[in-house]
Amino acid sequence: MKQFINVNDIGDIRAAVAEALEVKANRFAYKHLGENKTLLMIFFNSSLRTRLSTQKAAMNLGMNVIVLDVNQGAWKLETERGVIMDGDKPEHLLEAIPVMGCYCDVIGVRSFARFENKADDYEERILNQFIRYSGRPVFAMETATVHPLQSFADLITIEEHKTKARPKVVLTWAPHPRALPQAVPNSFAQWMNAADYELVITHPHGYELNPAFTGNAPIVYDQDEALRGADFVYAKNWSAYADPNYGKILCTDRSWTITTEKMALTDNAYFMHCLPVRRNMIVSDDVIESPRSLVIPEAANREISAEVVIKRILESL
Repeated sequence: MKQFINVNDIGDIRAAVAEALEVKANRFAYKHLGENKTLLMIFFNSSLRTRLSTQKAAMNLGMNVIVLDVNQGAWKLETERGVIMDGDKPEHLLEAIPVMGCYCDVIGVRSFARFENKADDYEERILNQFIRYSGRPVFAMETATVHPLQSFADLITIEEHKTKARPKVVLTWAPHPRALPQAVPNSFAQWMNAADYELVITHPHGYELNPAFTGNAPIVYDQDEALRGADFVYAKNWSAYADPNYGKILCTDRSWTITTEKMALTDNAYFMHCLPVRRNMIVSDDVIESPRSLVIPEAANREISAEVVIKRILESL
């Protein structure tokens, strides 16, 4: 595997889950693969779980790890061609990327949507420059449009807790005080569709996601109706995707917050969220602290999803 951006890169999804469970049972079995190899993790945006879990996964595989936060301790980077660089950005990404490639064997990139230009975000300009110019295998640690390491971990978590072959999984929008990217819900929908779960998506009007990710999943605008009979509830905020409102907040309706009353509509469902989560905006204290909350097991499985991905990349070197 030379790159990991979306579910298609992982191949047979059942085989990937089986491999993940094998890795989870013995996290150091493939330590020889990373000997004398270096992972460079590049962060254009903040991180907690992604940084810790991916670094731990690489260490499990015997790798050296370099972490670069481009906003702290590095030159400010210009990302656009044709710009007269007479401002506060003394280095261009097109020189920085091949230099970075000189110091490592594998690169992970984290770069969020900027909401300045929808085309730029959905063309993944920063990520694709790393793929094109680094000379190294590249994997996404959340980009403008996708977060595949999170969704792979979500899939592993559901597989560990499901009680039926094809569970009903509800992806529900929930309110948030800031405009958030569509990356997590995009990837979650994509991976749930690939797993052939019964995926239902619910959100207020105006929050429709890119159909390239949601596929044929039904969109239900009544949250209560969508939650009925659910086995897993995945709550997440995202900003509007469709023009002319791309990146905007259209609704702050607190009735979409996941509460004990909302979960009572389900079939004793598990609650899921990628974290960090705004308590009593996205989900009530009672729900996230309940025995049916999977937010910590999900976070723990981030180590496993990253290890499988890095393992496969090392095997291809």
